[in-house]
Amino acid sequence: MDPVGVSAVAVVLVAGVAVGLWRRRTDGRLTAVSPVLSQAAAPVAGAGSGAVGLVGLASSADAAFAGDPVAAAAAVPAVAEPGDSAHSSDISGTRLSADLLKRLGVESAPATLLQFSTAFCAPCRAVRRVSDEVAALLPGVQHIEVDAESHLTEVRELDVWRTPTLFVLDADGRVIKRATGVPSKPQLIATLAEILPKS
Repeated sequence: MDPVGVSAVAVVLVAGVAVGLWRRRTDGRLTAVSPVLSQAAAPVAGAGSGAVGLVGLASSADAAFAGDPVAAAAAVPAVAEPGDSAHSSDISGTRLSADLLKRLGVESAPATLLQFSTAFCAPCRAVRRVSDEVAALLPGVQHIEVDAESHLTEVRELDVWRTPTLFVLDADGRVIKRATGVPSKPQLIATLAEILPKS
């Protein structure tokens, strides 16, 4: 092979590995959304100004979940990752309109897991399973799955670029965190523990 061909193959391999590593690092991570003040938005209580993500969990964190959501949440470290907010959109920290929530089938609840999926999306099934398990485990949490292809207007409004995308909404319909990919059960429990009323 000539040197140009070898160089081209090397560049393609390095680029492919870099994209794969970046995707592995960010896929499924729940990231906090920064509050953006607008006419329809109010500040999110306790929210910081930077992106705070819950990093990937080792199997020890999954093992820590033995039926106690509080213990599982304690096992999940919160780590600030500068520049980790891959989706800085107009919906960050804003309260979604009642009309938008109604179109998506979201009813009033202390916390909502709003999932955008498509028909042939394998990771969407994994997010559905994890979200359903968390909603069954924690009282006051509802899981709503929306077909992205049937709700293109809402997909554009919420800046959904790929599926699965999961939004964590508080009781006021405010977007607290979002994940693109498959978040783990302890990540969701830890996030919901922050917004659910303490009993």
